[in-house]
Amino acid sequence: MASPEPTLTTRTGRVRRARRLATRRFRAETGQFLAEGPQAVREALALTGVTHEVFATAAATERHAALHDAARDGEVPWSVVDDDVLAEIADATTPQGVVAVCDTVVQGLDALPTTPRLVVVCHDMRDPGNAGAVLRCADAAGADAVVLSADSVDPTNPKAVRASAGSLFHLPVVVERDHDLVLAALRERGLQVLATDGEADLDLFEAERATSPVDLAAPTAWVMGNEAQGLSAQVRDAADLTVAVPILGQAESLNLATAAAVCLYASARAQGAR
Repeated sequence: MASPEPTLTTRTGRVRRARRLATRRFRAETGQFLAEGPQAVREALALTGVTHEVFATAAATERHAALHDAARDGEVPWSVVDDDVLAEIADATTPQGVVAVCDTVVQGLDALPTTPRLVVVCHDMRDPGNAGAVLRCADAAGADAVVLSADSVDPTNPKAVRASAGSLFHLPVVVERDHDLVLAALRERGLQVLATDGEADLDLFEAERATSPVDLAAPTAWVMGNEAQGLSAQVRDAADLTVAVPILGQAESLNLATAAAVCLYASARAQGAR
């Protein structure tokens, strides 16, 4: 008879290794990251060969029986652990009871589709919550890829993964530090490059008019800037055009992810109407 699996504790090697995946350096060294919560784990398990192991509390295992079945069907080990062990692995302040160790889904520029219609570029985006929210917006708007350039946050940061609500697993996520290489790859694939900026050539409402100098129905890459400083003059000048999201009330600005959603849906609407 097979011996029972040893009880995992906070000192167990597998647990300590999983916890280290909260750091960017260890994620880079191992090529792995953590997917927390039932939605993220569900999407990870839907991709063959991505998930290495799932840790879950007894309560979460019972509550998410379909996830447990999916892991079993995919021959992914599922370890039932105590609450304190799950809390040790998870990054969230209030863990949702289930965490998966996954291979990275981040790719290089070669992963961009050959004929994309809609792409969003996060240039020097530092906030993981924003990065995850942009991924979720891009997925919802039917974008073909998300690119992170310059010193952008790691999209497999635990907060970014949670904020993406599983969308990290739905579309190509590309990381390329050199923004010039990103622009070259986008233009090679026939995309116009529109940069978002408060001091822009025109606003989004103007861009949607028939007399606009830009065709939102054309294949488009939207470039979103840093949360605090926006886009540099060099990045703005490298775009084909700059576009502002109009502020109609008294708000100083829009959250970056909200602005991305507005722009992506403007393109999706125009492209769908063509």
